[in-house]
Amino acid sequence: MTTLILYASQQSMLTDIIILVLLGSAIVGLLALLLWQYRKGKELAQELSQLGKIKKDNVEYEFVLRSMRLSTWYIDPATREIVFDEDYRDKSDTYIPSMGAELVAAMPDHDRARIIKTLNDLCEGHIEEAHEEYQICLPNSKKTYWSESYAIVAERDVDGKPKRIVGTSKRIDDRKNMEQALVEARNRAEESDRLKTAFIANMSHEIRTPLNAIIGFTSVLPDVTDADERKMLLDLVHENTQKLLVIIDDVVNISKIESGKEELVMSEFDINLILQEQADHVRANLKPGVSLRMEFANNEQTINSDLSRFVEVVKHLLSNAVKFTDHGEIVLGYDAPHDGRMRVWVSDTGKGIAPENLERVFERFYKVDEFIPGAGLGLSICRTMAYSLGGSITVKSKLGEGSTFSFELPI
Repeated sequence: MTTLILYASQQSMLTDIIILVLLGSAIVGLLALLLWQYRKGKELAQELSQLGKIKKDNVEYEFVLRSMRLSTWYIDPATREIVFDEDYRDKSDTYIPSMGAELVAAMPDHDRARIIKTLNDLCEGHIEEAHEEYQICLPNSKKTYWSESYAIVAERDVDGKPKRIVGTSKRIDDRKNMEQALVEARNRAEESDRLKTAFIANMSHEIRTPLNAIIGFTSVLPDVTDADERKMLLDLVHENTQKLLVIIDDVVNISKIESGKEELVMSEFDINLILQEQADHVRANLKPGVSLRMEFANNEQTINSDLSRFVEVVKHLLSNAVKFTDHGEIVLGYDAPHDGRMRVWVSDTGKGIAPENLERVFERFYKVDEFIPGAGLGLSICRTMAYSLGGSITVKSKLGEGSTFSFELPI
């Protein structure tokens, strides 16, 4: 009996020990599980943080590409294939090739050979990076636009040969237009400076010549007693005074036009009377053998315009015809009004103008013949005044056969 009780007591203790061991194992296992979950949670948090950072970097990367209107691409040197990855270039009204072969084919001949050589040098490892500007031809059109690309060898194999080339491209039409505008502005400034230098030299000569005559002739007048000789000297003084006055008038007119202070004064007048008056003024200056006649469309023709500017244009056109015509005739006339506009013209049989100078004759300070007196301002003044009246002025001429200047204006 005692043995049975002892055996039962031992069995009970063994059971308790087993239970305690199992309970301890469970606690240890639970602690291990908690520790594993904690580590996994920490790793997951790190991965989520890293993922958020990558996502943020991608957003920033995309934002940079979009804001700079860039495209990204890469080249496989083995196949020479160009593949575009992201493309944020402006596609509103232009053609943008998306593949390499299409891109190269869209280039003008003078750009294509250079770009192919640059790409080959990159793929063969001759150069590390490249920067090129080139044009892209629009399909079924002669128009082009400008593009700029940067490329660099991003990865090499064990032998050091390029394995991956990456690059970016963007349109640079605005920059090229600005560069062209700056070049044109510089050329205009240089040309203006040259013309002004020539103008100052020419003006000093043009003013000095009549001034010397005026001073010289007036200085000897007190000693001349013969009436005919005095009249001749006075006529020469008057002639040179008129020449000087014309030069000063041209400079004053240019100053008024540039300042923009002179306003139009519109009035009605008979164009026949005005043209006849201007013709009478220049008859005395015609060279021997040159005649002047009129061709008026109507016996009377009233127009509404600025009289002073109209007269100024006609006066300069007639003066030019007289200066450059040594034989033949000068014709002053106008055509019948049409659609509220009228064309006044001056035709001559003078030396004419070379084709390359037809437009330049309207530039300020430009003179076709440096040996003919004048400041080179007359035709420039004519064009400016014609524009101010809402009209235009053109010229047709053949070298050695004469010229026809046409002044069209609203009436």
